[in-house]
Amino acid sequence: MKLDPFYLIVDSAAWIERLVPLGVRLVQLRIKNMDEDGLRAEIRKAKALSARHDCQLIVNDHWRLAIEERCDFVHLGQEDLRTANLPEIQAAGIRLGLSTHDHDELEMAMAASPDYVALGPVYPTILKKMKWAPQGLERVRAWKDAVAPIPLVAIGGLNPERLDGVFEAGADSAAVVTDITLNPDPEARTGEWIEKTEQWR
Repeated sequence: MKLDPFYLIVDSAAWIERLVPLGVRLVQLRIKNMDEDGLRAEIRKAKALSARHDCQLIVNDHWRLAIEERCDFVHLGQEDLRTANLPEIQAAGIRLGLSTHDHDELEMAMAASPDYVALGPVYPTILKKMKWAPQGLERVRAWKDAVAPIPLVAIGGLNPERLDGVFEAGADSAAVVTDITLNPDPEARTGEWIEKTEQWR
């Protein structure tokens, strides 16, 4: 499986409606605090928008809703991985991405036979408080050796200026949140990411 090198992560279908039409090919809907009805509505809208623009949608965390709404990709963090019903996810034909931050988590992730593995934070990040120090590019190289041939997603503190190093270290896709969503001009920044990652597409 090949992932697009530009992996956008947003917290609403409104962001997808705003940015995916610009040429985004891979987007994760990551909503943390919302009731089930609201989540279902967001997932449905995100799925329809992504399909319309030939973009792969990945649903973060909410694997049961992803199954019910016939989505085809979920991403789980380590806490969710411990409680998720992996056989049920697999039986639904849903592909799986997993977050990792250290060797123990990597071992647990690989035991679940994921379709890709994410490593973070590569650089300091403001997205959320992390108990892990920035991983650095050497860790990206080590992770790629460990997970190949499945794709490796790098996340945390990434911007267009850091992409050369991240991809040269072995990442197959670079995930971004705040560099776009907190940018004064998210549309222009999205265009920069699309242009910069074109050489790895």
